[in-house]
Amino acid sequence: MNNIVTVALATLAGVTLGASAASAQKITFTLNWVAGGDHAPYFYAQKTGAYKQAGIDVDFETGRGSAASAQKVGAGQSQLGLSDMAGVLLFRGKGLDAVGVMNVYANSPQGLYWLKSSGIQSVKDLAGRKIGNPAGDGARTMWPALAKKVGIDPASVTWVNIDANSKLSALKSKTVDATTSFFNLHHVFARELGSDMGFLAWKDAGVNPYGNSIIANGPWLKANQDKADKFVKVTQKAFAECAKTPDPCIKALVEANGALLYQNELDNWHLVTMLMNDETARTVALGWHDDKRMAEDYKLVDEYLKMEKPYDVKSAYTNDFLDKSVKMPPINPPKLF
Repeated sequence: MNNIVTVALATLAGVTLGASAASAQKITFTLNWVAGGDHAPYFYAQKTGAYKQAGIDVDFETGRGSAASAQKVGAGQSQLGLSDMAGVLLFRGKGLDAVGVMNVYANSPQGLYWLKSSGIQSVKDLAGRKIGNPAGDGARTMWPALAKKVGIDPASVTWVNIDANSKLSALKSKTVDATTSFFNLHHVFARELGSDMGFLAWKDAGVNPYGNSIIANGPWLKANQDKADKFVKVTQKAFAECAKTPDPCIKALVEANGALLYQNELDNWHLVTMLMNDETARTVALGWHDDKRMAEDYKLVDEYLKMEKPYDVKSAYTNDFLDKSVKMPPINPPKLF
């Protein structure tokens, strides 16, 4: 294991381009939520010093929802952030200037959960019911697409504001009738709800746009191509290394965020690798936004949510900073549910 970690550190160091850590420039990166297993590669790269060696000093900021992080980056309050790409496409139509620079979830992570004992058998049964999640949750942004896809009025449900960490407890106490969550926490819901768990993966209903992507503030990106390039390349390699060898990455995450439990975040990470994994990530480059698929995502968002001001979808993302030699490695996640 020590040899593996040494090689991994050397690989990350290989993208530092000889920059001096002493001259590292500050960058704020806003997460989509509180730190968890899906964020392990960022903290691994930070712990190894790879960011600073590349000349950037990254401050990771807790997020309050994918939509909220997109708006913060678009407003220039953060240079970089993590946000649901479909939401970013919608917000760009409203004037938000944010650009995707690396995809993380090649598959939509969105899931809808309910209790079968409440009489809900499918999404259609949610009409007149309450769905609980944070106000800035990306699922709220994309809800109209799912609702229309399955044939119910998007306005037929009531949204209840709850904390991200209260989703499961609110559902179990029947404070809400349903909630949303990313697939990388599916094992927790399955364990806690057992046979009473009702579940729909949005992608199985035909709503499968790219999920979380790393986004950059547009004006900052134009003025700081070199910093964006270094951040993306270091992060891309960190994701590849963590997919191959999760242990040091999860340890770095837990060390930086003391309330987390190693095994829970390791399980979380295994499910994340399933979301990252698609043919493009395996054959073109890890983190690549495919042109055809992005055009389809734009069409989906426009069809179900309506773009306020149409634009060329190619202005919403770039693959220029990705290293095409870094591919998604083979994965063999354990059965967790």
